[in-house]
Amino acid sequence: MLHLSKVAVGCATAEALRLRVAARADGGIVRITTRYRPTRHAELIGGSLYWIIKHRLAGRQEILRFAESEDRRCLIELDARLIPVHPHPRKAHQGWRYFGAPPPDFGTAEAADLPPRLMEELTGLGLI
Repeated sequence: MLHLSKVAVGCATAEALRLRVAARADGGIVRITTRYRPTRHAELIGGSLYWIIKHRLAGRQEILRFAESEDRRCLIELDARLIPVHPHPRKAHQGWRYFGAPPPDFGTAEAADLPPRLMEELTGLGLI
């Protein structure tokens, strides 16, 4: 399965990303705009868009489909659920990048048990 990574510009924490995703959700879907449709878009459906915060993968959203906006840009339609993932180092980049070996998700209990600030601190120290 193929996935994308993208820098969460303007989000300093996973909590900020969660709030942004929640604010943009419409009917269980979040739409992000990019200039060009990925050439391998058919392989990405069912994969995930992984968000990068502070040079680490922080969370993911399932890629549902691709559409075209009125101004002919590409819309990537994502599931509104943001799933926390185990932090994995990732270089910052412009736009999006393909990748195929994603980190595991945090289990529901694991993510729920840690306050967001503690999770950020432990991640920053490389302990989780």
